[in-house]
Amino acid sequence: MTGESDWLWLSVVLAVAVVLLLGLWIWRKGRPFASGDIFRASRLSRGNHLFPTQVLITATSVVQFTPRWIGRQEETIHMAHIASVKIVTGIMLSNVLIETSGGSDPIVCHGHHKGDATRIKTLIEGYQTSLYRGPGPGPVGGGGFVR
Repeated sequence: MTGESDWLWLSVVLAVAVVLLLGLWIWRKGRPFASGDIFRASRLSRGNHLFPTQVLITATSVVQFTPRWIGRQEETIHMAHIASVKIVTGIMLSNVLIETSGGSDPIVCHGHHKGDATRIKTLIEGYQTSLYRGPGPGPVGGGGFVR
């Protein structure tokens, strides 16, 4: 081998290694960030090509998680502070707007599949119903005997 072909071979190996490392980094950032009901936006939607936004719905809160090249952005809203959930449906994908009762900016989730968007809304409404239902009524009259 000549010196020129050695440099060419080394350049190709380094380029392949860089591409593999970038692919691994993007795959790692796109994994679910927690367990539970997580909905990941489609990579075909605006702003979600490399690092799709994820939405976690729990019994107490909604978390929007957006990975970045370095770090992440997380926004959490407690179930009691959610005023409404709005779904805007397009041809293939839907956007979910979760508005708060405090007047701050809503959580906007772009590019979810239509079934996922409806499931997000159903879960939030179900958790809010159970949150506001509270314990059942107690016994009438305190339950004790009066003599």
